[in-house]
Amino acid sequence: MGHPKQKLKFRGKGLLQRSIEAGLKSKCQRPLVILGAYYDKILPEINTMEVDILINHNWKEGMSSSIKTGIDYLIKKNQVDQVIFMLCDQPFVNENLLNQLITVQKESDKTIVACTYQNTLGVPVLFDQKFFPYLMKLQGMEGAKKIIQRFPQEITSFSFPLGHLDIDTEEDFLTLLKEDQG
Repeated sequence: MGHPKQKLKFRGKGLLQRSIEAGLKSKCQRPLVILGAYYDKILPEINTMEVDILINHNWKEGMSSSIKTGIDYLIKKNQVDQVIFMLCDQPFVNENLLNQLITVQKESDKTIVACTYQNTLGVPVLFDQKFFPYLMKLQGMEGAKKIIQRFPQEITSFSFPLGHLDIDTEEDFLTLLKEDQG
């Protein structure tokens, strides 16, 4: 996009701010935010929020580098038995959705709970700690979907119809704003 999409305003708040607030309001423990490109422009807007913030200086290596940065941090803290991955470019993720992932996991006893939308499984997704080693082996642009596809027997899903709406381009964002105004 040429600028940090995390700062794009939707319904009066930046996309990253909305995501952080969803995490803080949910049943999740303290959210962990991983910043890469433009971190210096984003950090001032969130450094007063009650989150742990990591800078992924290897962000050019792809999505896997952010995942590994986060998982490595959590392993070293040794206090987490599950993790939920979410992206700030899905503007309709909220605390209720995050709480549902936790509830569905407890009720199903499955070790992966993925959101389903438009005939796909994806983020937000909850992983049990037994998948941390697999997540640490991701390379380049590989993301959580690779692990989801590798372990179909471990998965239960939760319907999130608005999950397909994500902001990857200026056009995506303008379309979102237009549709949101009705």
